[in-house]
Amino acid sequence: MAKEKEMSDVTALPFEKALAELEQIVQRLERGDVALEESIKIYERGEQLKKRCDALLAEAEARVEKITRDSRGKAAGTEPLDRE
Repeated sequence: MAKEKEMSDVTALPFEKALAELEQIVQRLERGDVALEESIKIYERGEQLKKRCDALLAEAEARVEKITRDSRGKAAGTEPLDRE
């Protein structure tokens, strides 16, 4: 049940907050001064945050449109951004 609450908390976070928390987790793990059990717990949280950030970026990318131009170089409309 606690794991479900943690996951729901992640799914409600905006991109900036999720990324900031993920950066904090990375810094803590890189310092190496976290106990093993705590390291595992925050690593799992980091994985959830990474998935959230990836999903939000994919959503944003899908909404981005590129401007199309006519033969004279004037804006002629928009079309979805091609995903590579």
